[in-house]
Amino acid sequence: MLKIRAIVAFAAVLISSVSVTADVQKGGTANLVLLPKFLGILPFDQARRGAEEAHKELQNKGSLDYIGPTPENSVAGQIEMLTTATTQKKNVVMLSNNAGDQIAAAAEAAQAAGTKVVTWDSPIPSGKGETVFVAQVDFGSIGVVMADMAHSIMGGSGDFAILSATPDAANQNAWIAAMKETLKGDKYKNLKLVDTVYGDDQAEKSYNAALALVDKHKNMKLIMAPTSVGIVAASKALQDEKLCDKIKVSGLGVPAEMVSYTMNGCAPEFALWSFVDLGYLTYYTSYALATSAIKGNIGDEVNAGRMGKFKIEADPGRKNTKRILMGPFTVYNKKNVEAAAK
Repeated sequence: MLKIRAIVAFAAVLISSVSVTADVQKGGTANLVLLPKFLGILPFDQARRGAEEAHKELQNKGSLDYIGPTPENSVAGQIEMLTTATTQKKNVVMLSNNAGDQIAAAAEAAQAAGTKVVTWDSPIPSGKGETVFVAQVDFGSIGVVMADMAHSIMGGSGDFAILSATPDAANQNAWIAAMKETLKGDKYKNLKLVDTVYGDDQAEKSYNAALALVDKHKNMKLIMAPTSVGIVAASKALQDEKLCDKIKVSGLGVPAEMVSYTMNGCAPEFALWSFVDLGYLTYYTSYALATSAIKGNIGDEVNAGRMGKFKIEADPGRKNTKRILMGPFTVYNKKNVEAAAK
């Protein structure tokens, strides 16, 4: 009896790992929702552009809704909007999660009702209710690149602080954790992380948080902001206070918004990936799931139009979860930021 059970279990593993490589068929009907953390910032607008490109390319006869809460109501708003999409029987909700595991119950309810949840940009930490996470880059590598930029900008030594978005932002929490782990290496032994604060991805709050860091930490040489809102706000704050010669800014930002701060020396280096491509790939993945071209198993392959083929794999950063890894990211400086900003 035990042998039979073992054979059945082994067969189940084999079946679950079989790759599905069928091409996505154009002209299907899939009602999809793109739900960012909140509305009103450029990276999410770029993701929408990529999703709309894919929607048109795939000749989807269904709908693509772009909805989102305000920054002030992001957590409750996302949960409510996911729940509403479920009651409306949408096929897939494409979620950039800003609610941590608070949204897991709503995601599980959605899956039970037949609405799949594909996360992008920021996953559900536990993975509960999530079919697959479309990761912009490997989260561990972001920690390394941020540590390397800090090391480069500060000449290998000095105090720095982190200005993040919200305490519930799963992506930024993972990046910060990866950076802290990287800082344990001998190369970074003279870098000292002195504080981590949150601006809630609101420009004014982030601006004030940056100035508060300046007042609190007299020896601080750098503010690392892994948020496109925070990095711009911190750069503007230091520029307004004429502090760019003393304190620098780095992190993750959009070239079009950062070009002036990089060229004037306030933010010598920062990094990012293409949010247009991220929205495009997320849409292709969601459409493939909605039209049953793939089932969402490890090994399934998405043929994502102009971007090529991407395979679902185990997410090394979260137990019992799955991801599609997009990549790559680019480090921007005076040499390349102007061209990227056009």
